[in-house]
Formats: sequence, structure tokens, C-alpha cells
Amino acid sequence: MSYKDTYHPRVKSDLKSLDRPVVKDIYDIHIERLLNNPELGEKLHGELEGVFSYHFRKNKIDYRIAYTAEETSNIVYIVMIGKRENFYEILKRRLL
Repeated sequence: MSYKDTYHPRVKSDLKSLDRPVVKDIYDIHIERLLNNPELGEKLHGELEGVFSYHFRKNKIDYRIAYTAEETSNIVYIVMIGKRENFYEILKRRLL
């Protein structure tokens, strides 16, 4: 069963800082994968418990997509998208 995607308001600014081919891949490949199988991401611990982190690489750069999955309403809520560098520190500030 496929999930529906919703986005944190700041995801739009996250995407503006990334190269266009990366953004295209995010929508065409990676978001689609998450909507079909939200369990793909790694479960985070500690302060970020309940959040998943999906990892991918393009042009030798590591990227992350942080999201939550609501099984009851079939919604994947994309919280943040960005390069790996400082990703989790920024994510904590966004969520807490």
C-alpha cells in the first residue's frame, strides 16, 4: 500500500540549497521509495526517537531524508532533506 507525502514548511528551503539533479532524484526516486516502503529508513534514537533517516549518495556526496511515518493514516511526513554534514544537529533544532 502506498503512502501519501506531506512536508514540513522548511523542506522547500532545504531543497533550494541542493543541486537540481539531486532534487529531481529526490522526487523521482527516493520519495517514491519511501512512499512505497516507509520502513526503508534507519530508526533514530534518543531525542530523535520516532524519526527515520533515509540515506542516499549522488556524485560522491551523502544525503539524508528525515521523516516520520503514520501507519494509521498512511502518511509519510518529510521533516528535512539535506547533505549529511551537520544534518542531525539541524534536525534536532527543527524538531525540538
